[in-house]
Amino acid sequence: MYIDIHCHLTGGEYEEIGGVDGVIARARENGVGRIVCSGFDLQSSYVAAEIATRYDDVYFTAGFHPSELDKYRDGDLEKLRALCGNEKCIAVGEIGLDYHFEDNPAPETQRDLFIRQMELADEVGLPVVLHSRDAAQETLQLLQEHKGLLKKGGLMHCYSYSAEMLTDFLALGLYFSFGGPSTFKNAKKVQECVQRVPCGRILSETDCPYLTPVPFRGTFPNEPKNVKYIVENMAMLRGENEKELNKQILDNARTLFFRLK
Repeated sequence: MYIDIHCHLTGGEYEEIGGVDGVIARARENGVGRIVCSGFDLQSSYVAAEIATRYDDVYFTAGFHPSELDKYRDGDLEKLRALCGNEKCIAVGEIGLDYHFEDNPAPETQRDLFIRQMELADEVGLPVVLHSRDAAQETLQLLQEHKGLLKKGGLMHCYSYSAEMLTDFLALGLYFSFGGPSTFKNAKKVQECVQRVPCGRILSETDCPYLTPVPFRGTFPNEPKNVKYIVENMAMLRGENEKELNKQILDNARTLFFRLK
């Protein structure tokens, strides 16, 4: 079965196409047996937990995305801690640094909440799901300085940095997931990384509702059902058998996210 290790189902993007029920049904019809719904603030983390409660094959993560820190209030970390006690919460995330937009929270605010959420993950004994955009060197440096907080490991989701930096992130014991961009014709940098990641560290995701893969690029919203096209493309790039790669991906997911059944 396929696994979508990182997607967003907590918004209203699917209301006109059957809602979450429709999304899950179509995923199952296309061989997707596990879905991880990622929180990006407190409210979305609560909704992700509720979705995971409704469907046996859905899990969730809880955390504050760096672009959403303006929503953070005192006491929210304790509320995240409580969510982490849910048996279907597999990680703290997505957390990290994002310097892409000028109106994103200040870098010092992002760094502070990033570290505090890493500390939370360490305290509750869960891995982290990492988001990093236009902040490669600082993300790497921060992770290196706080390597002791990564005892349960972590995932660089939708990895898009260089193949050279891949080695440094690998040295921290991190895993890497790839989504729709890895299928785009001109995404040479991402495709090189798909080829270089060791077989024991690679995972598949859609990051839906955005980043729809080829052959449906440009279609909105993206859905977990499309993860099979990403795995198919990764197998082609790596020169591997798709079924064997897909089995390896599922094994990797269960190794990193130990609550995943």
